[in-house]
Amino acid sequence: MDLQLKDKVIIVTGGAKGIGEGIVRVLASEGAIPVVVGRNLYDNQKVVSEVETTGGRAFQVVAELSDPKQCEDAVRAVIKEFAKIDGLVNNAGVNDGVGLESGNYEKFVESLHRNLIHYYLMAHHALPELKKSKGAIVNIGSKTAETGQGGTSAYAASNGGRNALTREWAVELLHEGVRVNSVIVAECWTPLYESWIRTVPNPEQKLQEIVQKIPLGNRMTTTREIADTVAFLLSERSSHTTGQLIHVDGGYVHLDRALG
Repeated sequence: MDLQLKDKVIIVTGGAKGIGEGIVRVLASEGAIPVVVGRNLYDNQKVVSEVETTGGRAFQVVAELSDPKQCEDAVRAVIKEFAKIDGLVNNAGVNDGVGLESGNYEKFVESLHRNLIHYYLMAHHALPELKKSKGAIVNIGSKTAETGQGGTSAYAASNGGRNALTREWAVELLHEGVRVNSVIVAECWTPLYESWIRTVPNPEQKLQEIVQKIPLGNRMTTTREIADTVAFLLSERSSHTTGQLIHVDGGYVHLDRALG
């Protein structure tokens, strides 16, 4: 299916690794021009170089998104380079373990900046261009907003906020023709996930315990599966879809895990 994304300029925050990198690669394969926004120049350039080696196009902007000024500067850099923005994927964030007992005010607010506030700021600064292009926004979210996890209050609150902003922006932007949706992730295999699983006792056993609770196929979601859904939601092939929280999770959140 041609997703009609050719030459579309799409910002992907946290696009250098994990789910973000998967999204960048799929968008480039569809002829879009993904813009990697991330804090590490080497990581950003590595992904851009690999995309270009395979015949695609990409661009990168270095920004620490927990800094509000750098969010604005990143959007301005994209507009300066391309004179347009056709889509925004808010993806950057980290499950940082700021819990009810383990955290404090400062850590909680810092986590909100890392995981939620830049979602708002990137959309706010990109909005004039998105209105012109009648573009689309996709927010990447986490199951933690619905299932809880324990020990990660700030991350869970941020993801609840991401879900709420998705619905709010979809309403606010209806008459502008800008669609807003969210892809909710549960257990997705990324380098960060792999690093985490290695820190627990008996990592192979723990991983098997996790995948056995994923109803569809008893396996982890892949970054490609997330990315394919994101690309569809950014495209005109999903032209009447807005305000949706789409779970790409093998049924983890909503199906009875006893089925697995």
